[in-house]
Parts: sequence; C-alpha cells; structure tokens
Amino acid sequence: MVTNLSLHNSILSEWVRQIRDVEVQADRMRFRRNMERIGEIAAYEISKTLPYKLISVQTPMGQSECFELEHQPVLATILRAGVPLHQGLLNYFDRADNAFVAAYRKHHRDGSFEIDQQYLTCPELEGRPLIIADPMLATGASLVLTLENLTDGCKPSVIHFVSAIACTEGIDLVTRKFPDVHIWTAAIDDELTARGYIVPGLGDAGDLAYGVKKQS
Repeated sequence: MVTNLSLHNSILSEWVRQIRDVEVQADRMRFRRNMERIGEIAAYEISKTLPYKLISVQTPMGQSECFELEHQPVLATILRAGVPLHQGLLNYFDRADNAFVAAYRKHHRDGSFEIDQQYLTCPELEGRPLIIADPMLATGASLVLTLENLTDGCKPSVIHFVSAIACTEGIDLVTRKFPDVHIWTAAIDDELTARGYIVPGLGDAGDLAYGVKKQS
C-alpha cells in the first residue's frame, strides 16, 4: 500500500516545496528541520493505524480510562541522510526503540552501482511494528537490502516506510519484493537518471543536510 501525503494540499506541501527549492536548500538547518517535520506528519498518520489498549490512570481528581500503544514500534533509518526524518518520527514515538543501518552506493566506472551495507544494529523486532525512514526512495535497492537484513529470522507485526520523495520505479520494486510494506511519502516523482537519482527530486539529501561528502 502506498500513501502519498501530498494528494491533498496541507502545510506539508510548503515543506516539500522548500526542500526541493535550490535557493532554500542553502539553509541546511531549514532543510533538516523540514525533513524532521515531514517525519512528524508521517508519525502522526502512522499512529492512527497501530493497535491500542485501554488502561486506567489516576488523575488528581479520580480515575480516567485512556488508551496507549499496545506495542512500542522500532524506528529504523539508513545513515546518514535518514537522520533528520528519523528524528521527526522519534519526536512523536518518543518511547520507541531504534535501529540504524549504514549503507551507501558503491559506483562503478560504467555508471552502474551496487549497495554496500556495512553496519546494522537493531533491537528485537519479532511481533513489533517496524518503521523505516529514508528521505529518498529512488531505485529501491537500499530499502530492499535493508528490509532483507532487518527481517532475517524475525517477523515484525507490520512494516511502514517513510520517505520525503519516492520514485515510481523504487515503489514498484519494494512492493514487488515486500508486498506487505506500507509506503508513506510526501511526494512521488516518475523519473530516474542513469545514475539512479530522482527527477525532479531534490538532489542528495545527505549532502544537503550535512555537507558534501568526499566520496563520489
């Protein structure tokens, strides 16, 4: 299932405009904060789909019947670009456990690339909601590899993926490999360059958030 959060205009549309705008992108703090706010919106929407349990709490004036999450989710992100988006999710799911994955594109001289994943740390996932954040879903290769490694030997109760911008090619790959994953994105673009970058997209989210890396 795919949810495009921009199908109906909201303040989210303004944040998407700003993260795409080359003039606004010069302000790294604003770029990171807009990514964080997109994560917050996604967290709120995802929270509506999760199971809750009824509990009784003591107030200064008596007892109140309230609801709380049945299971705290695990929030995962792909370093480094996913950190601001992940923080937005964590602002709302503030009691969640967290997982981190280090993956990057290893480019070859012919223009092709493969995904090299060198680090993964993750709490117990069995029977728990898993929410993965990565700002750009381009080819989908990084997400598929991450999902394969995270779910190796365990089965989360549900898997959500959050991106700022997704490409139809990446969406097709992920939904084909993992049909039960619910994709939440703030915008969907249809074109990829030969090097696997989304058009019009926004460029390199990691560089825009934290500075241009030495590696090409």
